[in-house]
Amino acid sequence: MIINRESYIKQLEDKKQNGMIKIITGLRRSGKSFLLFELFYKRLLESGVADDHIIRIPLDDLGFYDYREKIALYKLIKSKISDNSLYYIFLDEIQLVEGFEEVLNSLLHIKNVDVYVTGSNSKFLVKDVITEFRGRGDEIRIYPLSFSEFFKARDEDFSTAWVEYCSYGGLPLVSQMKSHKEKSDYLTSLFSKVYITDVVDRYRIKNKKEFEDILNVISSSVGSLTNPARIEKTFKSKEKSGITNKTISAYLSYLEDAFLIQCVQRYDIKGRKYIGANKKYYFTDLGLRNARLNFRQIEEPHIMENIIYNELCIRGYNVDVGVVEYNIKDKNGVSKKIQLECDFVANMGTNRIYIQSALDVSVEEKKKQETASLFRISDMFKKVIIQKQDVVPHFDEDGILICSLKDFLLETEELKTMFV
Repeated sequence: MIINRESYIKQLEDKKQNGMIKIITGLRRSGKSFLLFELFYKRLLESGVADDHIIRIPLDDLGFYDYREKIALYKLIKSKISDNSLYYIFLDEIQLVEGFEEVLNSLLHIKNVDVYVTGSNSKFLVKDVITEFRGRGDEIRIYPLSFSEFFKARDEDFSTAWVEYCSYGGLPLVSQMKSHKEKSDYLTSLFSKVYITDVVDRYRIKNKKEFEDILNVISSSVGSLTNPARIEKTFKSKEKSGITNKTISAYLSYLEDAFLIQCVQRYDIKGRKYIGANKKYYFTDLGLRNARLNFRQIEEPHIMENIIYNELCIRGYNVDVGVVEYNIKDKNGVSKKIQLECDFVANMGTNRIYIQSALDVSVEEKKKQETASLFRISDMFKKVIIQKQDVVPHFDEDGILICSLKDFLLETEELKTMFV
């Protein structure tokens, strides 16, 4: 089944002919090549672009092996440009070309070309490319399937699809597999033979076991506050390891660069500043995370939180963990600082939304717990509780929007008008 990833196609359409190299980045196996070479290619043809004005070069195909040399590749592209009309150039797995930066820089000097590239492994990290092009590269970040994409491609009810998605994630190929063994074997192999190998090779990591130990810690602590110093202390006390704070920080940054994890900072809502060393780490694909832990730790509250975080990122929000600080006095009159957490502070332009994730807030005590931080936020931005249980989207007596996870993930029309 073909999953039409319309939001990404629209991003590519919006960036056409903007004078920059369009760089499609993201986790390996998340569908970058298919998006460019199949979906966007088809859309260009439908819009009237002639087939011979779309130059597609899949550099991982042995038929194009000779063009993994930069001069040969550049000459091939030039030979296909035969008039002054606009040409679209698609280069897949561009990192296979030694010195590909020179090829792309040279293409920027040709006025009638529009260039799109993908790169999968750790030789093609977005921060490296953006640094190289200094404002001439335009990133399109692609994620594994969102839940709504996943759901539309399956003949299942919401509950069944939710369990599958929580367990095996949204990598397109995995979504087409049938058995647990098939999915588990694929995800486990992909993690060890592709992602870890890429990072270890790129950064010449000598102590692979140490690196994998850190990966296991982060996999186990999804949705929990942590920092390199805390991890260092744990390793010294329990593992008798000499790993340093600096090394741990480096390992975590490598995992971020490979798009495996995303780091979320804590934001003091009242003080309007980032605070403390503690951060949260979320996985870009939970199937990979679960496979890493042998499917032993699938705790729904943390998994749900991770999925909501990914969904907000896919929709274009910049997301922080919110902190609300206030002081109270104990019975002796001594002032004490209290910190409450708001799961997500989601920003898009001038719009902001405060979000709490909860399995169920139908019980008054649980609702009180989830709304405690929201009540301490005095600005007028929208406050939302997303709960696992079905509920008709509504604003409660305090102006907090209560909605179900199903309505949020599937972006129902009713919720869209209330959520903005």
